[in-house]
This record gives sequence, structure tokens and C-alpha cells, in this order.
Amino acid sequence: MGPMVVAAAVFMLAVSGASAQGVPKVVGDGVPASLTGAPGDAARGRAIVANRQVGLCLLCHSAPAPEERFQGNLAPDLTGVADRYTEAQLRLRIVDPGRINPQTIMPSYAKTEGLNRVIGAFAGKPILNPQQIEDVVAYLTSLRAEKTP
Repeated sequence: MGPMVVAAAVFMLAVSGASAQGVPKVVGDGVPASLTGAPGDAARGRAIVANRQVGLCLLCHSAPAPEERFQGNLAPDLTGVADRYTEAQLRLRIVDPGRINPQTIMPSYAKTEGLNRVIGAFAGKPILNPQQIEDVVAYLTSLRAEKTP
């Protein structure tokens, strides 16, 4: 079975309501439902994004966190990300970025199966738990571009 057939099958499973291990229901180009049933906390999300031991986001992205030195430039700047994507689109990009761009280097923060080069101690474990993902989504949805008069 070729990669396009597999991708189509996974997409159809997601649209039909079934989901792969660790991946919630995808509708269109996003995951509309909270993974926890409740909104996340933006302050906790900012701490996760800035933490180089937990989220590792600033390894590749830059963000409006001037106190954090050595921010990445491999991936898009997170400033104004809420102007570019909906909450559902942001959630999918964290949960399973490969679904949007199969060539991405961004890891899936929720998937536990079908991954490559996972260190044994982390096998079968998501990078972030559902609450942490919702906290990051809450933070990212707060990042709007500043409007100049």
C-alpha cells in the first residue's frame, strides 16, 4: 500500500469519527473539540512553550518572549499565529502536524504510534498530555499581531 493510500485511509478514519492512537477527531483542517473538555490556561501554555525541557517549541520557533534567549528560526514565528489559524487548526498542528504537512520536522505532541526514532524511555508516551496541549492552544490563540493606529 503506497503512502497516498495510507494517507487517504487515515484521513477517512478521522473524518468518519474514528481516530488513530493519540489523535482526536479531525474535522476539515482542525481538531475543533478540546482534548480535555475544558479550555486551557494561557499562562501555563506560555510556560510550556518557553520551557526547553518540556515543549521545546523555542528550539525551532521564535515567540513574543523577549526574556527567552536563543529562539529558533527553523519554523514560523509564533507572533500573531492566532491571526493566521483558528483554535482548531492550532490544535491539529500540535496534535499531529504531519497531517497538515507530511514533510514537517515538527513532532506530534500527542501521537504515540507510527513514529520514527523514538528513544526507548519515551516510546508509547506523548510529548505533552491533553491538558498541556490545551494550555499551549490557549496561549497560541492569545498571540494576535499588534495593530498599529
